[in-house]
Amino acid sequence: MRCHCSICRKTSGGGGYTVNILGQADTLRITRGADTIKSYRAVKEKSVPVAEQVLCQNRYFCPTCASYLWAYDDKWPQWIYPYASAIDSELPVPKATASIMLGSAAKWTDPRGLPVNGEQFEEYPPYSLEEWHRVHDQ
Repeated sequence: MRCHCSICRKTSGGGGYTVNILGQADTLRITRGADTIKSYRAVKEKSVPVAEQVLCQNRYFCPTCASYLWAYDDKWPQWIYPYASAIDSELPVPKATASIMLGSAAKWTDPRGLPVNGEQFEEYPPYSLEEWHRVHDQ
């Protein structure tokens, strides 16, 4: 899934979206530098008082180069959401794709005017990333 929300756009670099993939949290192995990794939790609505804010998942990154590594949400402790570009090993080509949060897409990267390449959703799809993978046999 390519997420076009404003938070993913800002944390992922210049492409205008983040590629969300799914991983089992208990399989994450950090071979060095685990003690230096930092996390950030974005605020969805800054006009809301701090005590009432709904926070996004924790995003983990390298404090030396600021590379986004993965996200984790306490609501789904069995999963992590690695940033695809941070993975050194070869990833399989997906059988299906989806673009989500198109209602938040920057105009310069909005794929709605391009030939459709997978499902498209203005907001979050009606199912989780895990369910999407299951439905699409990935």
